[in-house]
Amino acid sequence: PQTLYPWRNQGKGVVRVKRDWIIPPIRVLENSKQVPENLVQIKSDKIFTGEVIYKLEGPGVDQEPKNLFEIDDKTGMIRSKRPLDREKYNSFTLKAFALSPSGERLENPTTIEIVVLDQNDNRPAFTQSEFVGTVSEFSVPGTSVMSVSAIDKDDPMTENAYLSYSIIGQESIPANAVTKTMFGINNQTGAIYTRDVGLDREVVKSFRLKLQIADMGGMGLTSEGVAIIHVSDINNHAPWFSPTSYSMIAVENREDYEIGRVNVTDRDDRGTGNWEAKYLIANDPNGNFAISTDPATNQGVLTVVKPLDFEAQNEYVLTLMVENVNPLSNKAPNLPVSTATVVVTVVNENEAPHFREDPIQIVVPESVVPGTLLKSNIAFDPDNSDLRYAAAAKHDRDPERWLDINRDTGDLTAKRTFNMRSPHVRNNIYNAVVKVTDADGVSTTATVAITLKETNDFPPQLFPLSGTVCKDAGRMGSGLVLTAVDEDFPPHAAPFTFNMPDDLSINWTVIQVNGKGRPLGILFVSDSGSPALGAYAQVNVTVCPCDSFGDCKSEAGAILGSSVGISFIALIIIMASIALLLLLLLLAVAVTACGRRHHIKKGTGLLVGESEDDIRDNVFNYDEQGGGEEDEVRLHRSSSGVPRGKQPLRKDAPHNLPSPIYPRRPPADPTDIEDYINDGLEAADNDPNVPPYDTALIYDYEGEGSLAGSLSSIASGSSDGDQDYDYLNDWGPRFQKLANMYDPR
Repeated sequence: PQTLYPWRNQGKGVVRVKRDWIIPPIRVLENSKQVPENLVQIKSDKIFTGEVIYKLEGPGVDQEPKNLFEIDDKTGMIRSKRPLDREKYNSFTLKAFALSPSGERLENPTTIEIVVLDQNDNRPAFTQSEFVGTVSEFSVPGTSVMSVSAIDKDDPMTENAYLSYSIIGQESIPANAVTKTMFGINNQTGAIYTRDVGLDREVVKSFRLKLQIADMGGMGLTSEGVAIIHVSDINNHAPWFSPTSYSMIAVENREDYEIGRVNVTDRDDRGTGNWEAKYLIANDPNGNFAISTDPATNQGVLTVVKPLDFEAQNEYVLTLMVENVNPLSNKAPNLPVSTATVVVTVVNENEAPHFREDPIQIVVPESVVPGTLLKSNIAFDPDNSDLRYAAAAKHDRDPERWLDINRDTGDLTAKRTFNMRSPHVRNNIYNAVVKVTDADGVSTTATVAITLKETNDFPPQLFPLSGTVCKDAGRMGSGLVLTAVDEDFPPHAAPFTFNMPDDLSINWTVIQVNGKGRPLGILFVSDSGSPALGAYAQVNVTVCPCDSFGDCKSEAGAILGSSVGISFIALIIIMASIALLLLLLLLAVAVTACGRRHHIKKGTGLLVGESEDDIRDNVFNYDEQGGGEEDEVRLHRSSSGVPRGKQPLRKDAPHNLPSPIYPRRPPADPTDIEDYINDGLEAADNDPNVPPYDTALIYDYEGEGSLAGSLSSIASGSSDGDQDYDYLNDWGPRFQKLANMYDPR
């Protein structure tokens, strides 16, 4: 078969297709105005006598974008139906078929590639409407400032997209501040750089550059753009004072307040660290002043931070220095640091008096004597004014009224004796307030803190002052445990020391118990103070029979305990009988006294004593212990620590006088008993050697036998053995049993 090579003639040609041959691409110019346009014609070389039908498939035909190409089914001519846009579709790949009328493929499909050729139909454009950059002032030529960029939609492989940058205009801000060309641009990369010297931010703030971009290497289509270049500040100007000297006034005794401001000038960019000032005070060794910067005005604000004293110094001459927050650039002129002088005049003010300490600390013993000087030289006046002192007006400022203050000298003295137990003393400290006033009436107050030291003011007191002790002294726990209380505070109270006088230690023993108290004795108790205080204490002790637990028995229990072979009911009957007999006896005595006053012989009466001894011979005063079963000991306490005599003397009669003569014999007739008793009472009242009238006299029976007290002391001056009860036999059978009970046999 015959093969025709591809032929192109203004987009038209005929191609015979040999199977498996590769057909070169068909080039079509974009934006063609001649549409429809024949592109190429295909023919099948297969021998076939019948009709051939041509078909075309692919993008631009039956696929998106559709309807761009078509084929004549009889002649095989491929045409473009509409103008093509390379920027949308730069090529198409189609397939052509040769078919019989019955639809049978006569040839293998043939691939047709259509390439769209570019035209310079797109202008280049800058990527930003305005480019902004910054350059430091005094930059050297060649300093990079910024870069601009542009794009072109045409084919980048052609001249249509070959771009060229240029600067076509320059404006300075302020206008006409700089007229020479200060910037250049790389025409291929768009990099902008400095071309000349003289960028001074104090002269020109910024530049506005007019840019151009062109394709075809600068010969094609063009567009314009804008670049804004700001000149940034460097710290090339040092601040300086304007003016350089100031006068200010400060009031003494005030602090943290402004006394004045200083001004500086700086040509650097306002609001930046190159412009902001930082102030220093060169000569303020005591730190009385401080200076800070007002961020809005850049002024130096001078303040007093420590109170000034007019009397100490009435004028200050300060030297101020200033610099920027940012370091000075090496391009700045080499000038000395700017300084300023500030003269501060101190104004005198009437100051309140000052206490040398507040609170005023005083430490004294609580027993300080009234009038004792506690503190002197407590205040002074800075203005050397005369001072007047006074205690605080309110009573709650010195609630106990313990202090007195000298009006002229301020000497604090004790007005009264102090008392640690005052409710106004807390933690041993008493607080009061004093006031001092100068000649102009300006006053101030201070607290007086008096620390009271405990002293030994009170002797200890024994406790308890009465108790019971078991008869069997050898029994464990038979002693009376005693302790002491002391109104003083430590260390002048416990531990206590107990001592017994020598003449009492015969019958009583002092034993330490847990370091707090001692069992029974007539004791001298002392505290631990310095010096120690002590006192004798009187303790009433009852000696009693005790049970197995060491507890005292009651009288009934004691009687029951001492009875042998007698039941409780029998004992009750006996006691009732005795009571009845005693009642009958008293009735008989009364009847006899009325009817037979003179029938009773002298020396045989019931209430008549036969002894010639003193009627008081049966009354005993005991100063020593260990007598009978129920002894009671009487102990006296003396605040002086010295025990009184065994028998205290009366306070209402002279001492060491002979005792009056008591009635030695009882009256012969019982009716004279009243006179007898009155005579004895009168003699006792006039006896200077008996105990005082307010002394408790305790009488105890000293014999043996019944626990019941003897009646012999009111019947006779002799013992029971001297009493004659035979006359009871003469009273009849009712008194016979009573006579037998008192029969000495």
